[in-house]
Amino acid sequence: MKINTLDYHLYQEIQQTIINTLDTCEWVEVKGSGDNDTDLLIHLHELSDPKKQTNFENCVADVNIPVGEVFTSPQLAGTGGILHVKKVYLNGLQFRDLKLVFDCGQVIDYTCSNFKTEEENRKYIEDNILHHHPKIPMGEFAIGTNTTAYVAAMKYGIADKLPILIAEKMGPHFAVGDTCYSWAEDTPVYNPDGKEIIARDNEISEMRKDDVSLAYYGCHTDITIPYDELGSIRVIDDEGEMISIIENGRFVLPGTEELNKPFDHLPLNKNIS
Repeated sequence: MKINTLDYHLYQEIQQTIINTLDTCEWVEVKGSGDNDTDLLIHLHELSDPKKQTNFENCVADVNIPVGEVFTSPQLAGTGGILHVKKVYLNGLQFRDLKLVFDCGQVIDYTCSNFKTEEENRKYIEDNILHHHPKIPMGEFAIGTNTTAYVAAMKYGIADKLPILIAEKMGPHFAVGDTCYSWAEDTPVYNPDGKEIIARDNEISEMRKDDVSLAYYGCHTDITIPYDELGSIRVIDDEGEMISIIENGRFVLPGTEELNKPFDHLPLNKNIS
């Protein structure tokens, strides 16, 4: 019950703090920890009027249940690197050591360790993530904030049983396929603070203006990096200076400390110091 009844206003305020920092820069770096090889650079849209515009939607229980996340549609140009998850469940299927390599925001290489041969592993991804597209873009970058759900999943061993609306909130996640705004990009969307979310398109969805058959993939698969595999999420300014949102799987941005409290209830062998 608690997972679905977390304080709406508390999460809205915390997530707005995260968005305010993300909106100061055009680049975000995401890195894994330990055996997780994630090393991604995300290119955000440029805000022409930061007082009235934002890149990220502040997603609380008015959008879907449960809270919470902040999400955007990245620019594809400049977005690239490796997304790695040691174990993840996607549409009821388990993927082990899933690795996707992005260049210009699109998956150009991929592997996992489910099967003995690389041919079988690649076919598994082609069938169930790429859906037989030769390339597929990163349609979403998000930071999930539901640490309560994550701790419950770890404590009771139920991660494989949770629906995607909960699982995607349990760490940063990246959707391959269409953006969250597919077929509705021209409809203005606003956060509770009144700012318009301008990052509703990417270079592929914009093709709808000339040829709609080139703009959509008909899929949107969320891949979450769990907090225990996460090294850092940092925004990068024009001078190369960084501001940390997460370090060693914990929220460190001032104003987000409340999100770390559920981790105190993890079994000792699951906890990250």
